[in-house]
Amino acid sequence: MTDLFEEVEEQLRSDRYRALVIKALPWVLGLAAVLLIAYFGYWGWDRYTTQQDAKASEQYAQAFEALQQGQKDKAVQLWTEVSKSPSKAYKSLALMQIGGVRLADKNTPEAVKYFDQAAAAAPDDIIGDVARLKSAFALLDTAPEKDLEGRLTPLTKDGRPYRVQAREALGFAKLMAGDTAGARGEFVVISQSLEASDASRERAKAAMDLIDSGSAKAIPQVAKAAAALPPPVMLAPGQTMPGPVGPGQAAVPTQPQATGPQ
Repeated sequence: MTDLFEEVEEQLRSDRYRALVIKALPWVLGLAAVLLIAYFGYWGWDRYTTQQDAKASEQYAQAFEALQQGQKDKAVQLWTEVSKSPSKAYKSLALMQIGGVRLADKNTPEAVKYFDQAAAAAPDDIIGDVARLKSAFALLDTAPEKDLEGRLTPLTKDGRPYRVQAREALGFAKLMAGDTAGARGEFVVISQSLEASDASRERAKAAMDLIDSGSAKAIPQVAKAAAALPPPVMLAPGQTMPGPVGPGQAAVPTQPQATGPQ
C-alpha cells in the first residue's frame, strides 16, 4: 500500500513538473529569440558601421589626392560626401577640411561655420577641440575679445586635450585687444606649465618680453605665427584616430590635417 501511495505522489510530481515546463517553455523560447535577435542586430550594425567607416576613409583619401592634383572643387565635393557619413570622426574631419579650404579662400565666415559644424559632429573632444581651436584662430583678427574668450575659456579647463594651446590663443586674443595684464597672466601660466611644449613656453616667454618691453605692437605677427601651428593630437593609450588611407589600406593614427591656413 505504501508503495502505491509513493507511486501516485511521484506521478503527481511528474505531472506538475511537466506542467511547469510547458508553461515556462514559451518564455524560455522568447528570451532565446530576443537574445538571438540582439546578437545578430549588433553584428549587423557593427558590420554596417565598419563598411561606412571604410567608405568614408577611402573618400577622405581621394579628396586629399584630388586637392594635391589641383582639383579643389572635386576635393570639396568628396569631403562634402564624407560629411554626410554616419562615421562621426570622418564627418568631423571632412568638415574641418572644407573649413580649411574656405579659410584659404579668405572666406572666414564660411570657414568658421564649417569648423563649428565639425566641433558639433565630433565624437569626442580629441577631435572636437581641434575644430574649436581652428574656429577661434580663424576669428583671432576680427572677433571681439569677449567672443573669443567665450570660445576659448572652456577649452582651457582641466581634462581638455588642448588646454595649453587654448590658453595660448586666449593670451594672444587678450593682448590683441589691449588687455596686456590679462594676456601676461595667461602667458605666465603657460611658461610655468609642465604640460606645455618647449615651443609653447618659448612663445609665451617671447610674448611676455614684448609686453614688458612695451613692444606689444609686434604681437599680432606673433599671434598669427602661433595660429598657423596645429595642436598635437593627444590620444589615450590604445586609442586611434582615423586618417587618410588609400584603397585597400587600413586607417592609421594621424593628426587631423588642415588645408590652407589654420
